[in-house]
Amino acid sequence: MQILGFFLAALVGVSLGLIGGGGAILTVPILVYVLGINPVLATSYSLFIVGSTSMAGAFNNYRKGLVNVKTALLFGLSSISTVFLTRKFLLPAIPEVVFSYGHVQISQSMATMLLFAILMLMASIVMIRNKEENNSPIAAVSEVSSVQLPKLLCYGIFIGLATGFLGAGGGFLIIPALVLLLKMPMKQAIGTSLLIIALNSLIGFAGDAGHFMINWKFLLIITIIAIAGIFVGGFLAKKMDGNKLKKAFGWFVLLMGVYIIVKELFFTVL
Repeated sequence: MQILGFFLAALVGVSLGLIGGGGAILTVPILVYVLGINPVLATSYSLFIVGSTSMAGAFNNYRKGLVNVKTALLFGLSSISTVFLTRKFLLPAIPEVVFSYGHVQISQSMATMLLFAILMLMASIVMIRNKEENNSPIAAVSEVSSVQLPKLLCYGIFIGLATGFLGAGGGFLIIPALVLLLKMPMKQAIGTSLLIIALNSLIGFAGDAGHFMINWKFLLIITIIAIAGIFVGGFLAKKMDGNKLKKAFGWFVLLMGVYIIVKELFFTVL
């Protein structure tokens, strides 16, 4: 099973390189269902894996001029601080049993996977309904206006909560925000999103300091495999139709989300 887990970790990186997001949302299910990691600990591992992999992808895009650092830092004003505070203070305060009614108990681990499944369903809908991408030549993004800034900050808080609680990068949510709010070309939005995801995830992982016992050897091995995958994905992206891949991957994520809900509700609760 460990070999299968490592192979799937490589696919996470390939997905990030191919379509700029989506793959990271499979990291937690891979860690939990294939590698047998506790769901809450898996969100911490996911932050490190996704953060490191996204940083490698962001650096690769930065060299091509496809990362708007100023926008990433503005977005990060709210998202990064929200992720850190969530991991440092909110997550440890959640009780082991979140909900109890009669003989039915919803544990913290089960609640984590159910919320993650809902996030997967949201991501799948965004990817399946994905419209033709704007691949026009890169132009400088206009300054963030006083009207756009509050929206960007609020959106950053929402992304921060999702990343903090579930260990997901949120690229499928960040990219539409950059394109719709700032009119950013798609390729630049993907590169900038990778930097935002990297900052959010790595700062969130830092917020876990002292809360978990980390198996660094295992974590570094799976991270290196995922990083290798993102460069493979970047190479393949030049030869494949990103829109068709994103929709196909969206259907796969949808099926995985439904599977998690069914498994957690009908095979764990009952």
